[in-house]
Amino acid sequence: MSILGKIFSRILPHHADAAQAAPTLQTTSAQAAPQAAAPARPAAQPQATPQQPAAPQAAANTGAATAERVDIEKVMDGLAANNPQKLNWRTSIVDLMKLVGMDSTLQERKELADELGYKGDKSDTAAMNTWLHKEVLRKLEENGGKVPANLMD
Repeated sequence: MSILGKIFSRILPHHADAAQAAPTLQTTSAQAAPQAAAPARPAAQPQATPQQPAAPQAAANTGAATAERVDIEKVMDGLAANNPQKLNWRTSIVDLMKLVGMDSTLQERKELADELGYKGDKSDTAAMNTWLHKEVLRKLEENGGKVPANLMD
């Protein structure tokens, strides 16, 4: 699993299941797509079908997708409250990685920078760390997380 994938799996619990399913969908999309869709239909139909027609069912599914967004601030603040170290995940990629129980060494951060396509000088660790922090938060937002707007600037 990639370093970013590890971060996602520790902050976005539903992402671990999606990450395992995604390679299957990419390699055999013709076969895997019907299999992936099939379990979702039976789970949704018993809830909506007896009482409502198909259109409200689609609306219910949309509501479920919205409910799945993970409040990143709440998750991270919860982890911070239970951690004996005072870690500032809001500004530090090192602290963010430590808070989710990961190795935050320079080597790990350089590997994360490679994964995310960092084009800057990796020996300028301050610039790299700042970029990594923003990029990880952006990726969390793109993948089902709700990140406070003031951290996305």
